[in-house]
This record gives sequence, structure tokens and C-alpha cells, in this order.
Amino acid sequence: MNSLPNLEDLNIFVQVAKRASFAAVAEQLGMSAAFISKRVRLLEQQMGVRLLHRTTRRVSLSEEGERVYQWALQIFETVQRMGDDISTQHRVPVGQLRIASSLGLGRRFVAPALSELAERYPQLDIRLDVHDRLVDLIEEGVDLDIRVGNVIAPHLIAKPLAHNRRVLCAAPGYLQRRGTPRQLAELSSHDCLVIKERDHPFGVWQLQGPQGEQSVRVTGGLSTNHGEVAHQWCLDGRGILLRSYWDVHDSLADGRLVPVLEDYHQAADIWAVYTSPLASSAKVRVAVEFLRQYFAERYSLPALG
Repeated sequence: MNSLPNLEDLNIFVQVAKRASFAAVAEQLGMSAAFISKRVRLLEQQMGVRLLHRTTRRVSLSEEGERVYQWALQIFETVQRMGDDISTQHRVPVGQLRIASSLGLGRRFVAPALSELAERYPQLDIRLDVHDRLVDLIEEGVDLDIRVGNVIAPHLIAKPLAHNRRVLCAAPGYLQRRGTPRQLAELSSHDCLVIKERDHPFGVWQLQGPQGEQSVRVTGGLSTNHGEVAHQWCLDGRGILLRSYWDVHDSLADGRLVPVLEDYHQAADIWAVYTSPLASSAKVRVAVEFLRQYFAERYSLPALG
């Protein structure tokens, strides 16, 4: 190899290696798959080795490609740490900040918060992706995940943004028609609005109550992977809903929904989740600090009992 590899081409190669797809990287970067493939070929020519095995179905690393990939990760991590270190010293976070969240929380709280964050730190290039699943921060290149739920993998770092719990509720009309459950076991004979969203176990509600944690299997004629859809169905009187307090607070306050089995709830705090200590990344640090203040000023949970 007569010269150093082109860093832009090296970065494209890393993205292709991570996703095992030219098309996926092309879509992410707003380029054509042919252009992405061409840049990798030029890098191979420059380095004098084959980096990728290509078939009609998939792309995989060659032995030499695996070595280059590992070196490239170290190079870009070092460059990122250098930039973050400089930013930390001057307290001016810069660069792209990728944030993920769930559909409802992302729209209701995270998106407006990031609008204010962008105004405060114009040097940041903020991208928000909302999902109905948990994201793999490392694999998907996400800097920060704002999530609901208290089960967090041990290799991740989490900082609480707000206390939260999921509560049971229903429309007054539904309860007038079907009766109000008085015991947890009665939920199995009611129409329950079941959500498959991120970390929810589908069709099983695990709740904290007077006897500790209990589980009840629920069913109903309506189910969805979108919490806001389930919320609307609940307002329509279609069944009983287990939903985060932040989402149903307004509906409970104005009487469109009423609490059900108030002795039972599901702990589901709101967390900022990331992979490296905040001291190593100015952009993640300021985002977490800003979000903690944002939630503290706009969100409060009533005491139990």
C-alpha cells in the first residue's frame, strides 16, 4: 500500500461491514448502492486486498477485511474521542447526535425537547428515530436511547430522567357496560387492550400490588403495537388499558378515563441509556443534562396511595 487509505471510503466500508448491505448504507447516506460499492472497490484497490465477499444475497467480510474493519473501528473511535475531548474542554458539543425513543414518548416528550436542545446547541446535528422495539445502540450507531422500563442490560449505562409507572384505566362507558373489576384475576374476563411495544410482554401484565408482583394473562378483540392507538381505543370504550401515566394523565384528569384497580401498577421509569461514560462525550452529556431538566420541569408523578 503506497498511501494512507481515504478516510471517507474507510468509513463507508465500516458502515457496509456493520450492516452487511450496500443498499442499507446507501439509503442511510442518501447515495446510490452503486456509488457505495464503487467507493469500497476503490478502497480495495488502494489497499491491495479484497475486503468483502459479495454474492447476490449478502455481503460478508474477508479475512483481510475483518482485520481492516477492527483497525478502522479503533481509528474512528480515537478520532471521535479526540473530538469529544476537545468539545468537552470548551463545553461546545458538536457533530451528529443520534437519539432513539419509542413512538409515543418520542413524539410527546423527546421531539419537543430536542427542538429546544437544537436551539441551545446549534453546532449539534440531531437525528431522532422512533421505534416500536428496543434498539441495539452499538450495532445501530445510536448515541442515546430514551426509553420507558426498568429492565436495562448490564453492559449499558442508564440515568433516570423521570419516575413513571404504568396504570390501569378505562372509559366510564366501558365500566358501566361491563362492570368494574375488583380483583386482579377479573381482568382475564374483560376486554383488555393489548400492546406489543418495545419491552412489553405481549398478553401478560406483570403488576405490583398489595401482595407483591403478580401476573395476569389478558385478552381482547383489539391489539396493536402502537400505544397511542390503544389509548384512543380505550377512550372509545373498547376495553381496559395498561399504559404509562405520562400518556394517560390528561385523559384521567378530565374524566375521559378513570383508574381501575388503583392498588396495582407497573414500575416503568423514563431513562436515558448510553454506552460510554458521559465524561467521554460532550454531546451526549449535554443532551442527558438537558433532558433531565426538561422532564423535571414538565413531568411529575403523583404519590401512590
